[in-house]
Amino acid sequence: MAVKNIQIGQVWRQDQTGQDFLVTKVYSEVFTQYAILRPAEVTAPDAPTVKVKVGKSPEGVSLPGFSFTQEGAF
Repeated sequence: MAVKNIQIGQVWRQDQTGQDFLVTKVYSEVFTQYAILRPAEVTAPDAPTVKVKVGKSPEGVSLPGFSFTQEGAF
């Protein structure tokens, strides 16, 4: 699912596991944009982060393998 832009604090659900992840950082390296995600759970500060390459399309941007969970919020 595409959104206008990826922002810190957004929650995305991993398609394979159904686990929710919180966007904690968005940054660019040369011509590619990345999002750093961490599990949206009580044990999240101890959990490893996940780096995901932001996918771009005419409809907007997305995180491959993840679905935006706050439909209508942005």
